Amino acid sequence: MKYAQDIILRPIVTEESMLNTADKKYTFAVAKDANKYQIADAVEAIFGVKVEKVNTINVRGHLRRYGRFEGYKPSWKKAIVTLTDDSKTIEFFDGMF
Repeated sequence: MKYAQDIILRPIVTEESMLNTADKKYTFAVAKDANKYQIADAVEAIFGVKVEKVNTINVRGHLRRYGRFEGYKPSWKKAIVTLTDDSKTIEFFDGMF
């Protein structure tokens, strides 16, 4: 069994993800082997909120070059978590604006 901190790796802070916080949608980088139920339980345990739904995206690694050498960045998994209407907001993202 994994801990909640092993499932939620870090928040994703971009312009698009910060605009979605007004709709109570928060974006996180998560473990590649985590499913939607585990992600929802981890967010509820860490932040003390109620999760309505979870959307996941497998992000492919991008090609990077350094001179004549090229390779790929590692692939990772992204989760967009939508909270219920009666749930409180996540304070971490409130300080970003």
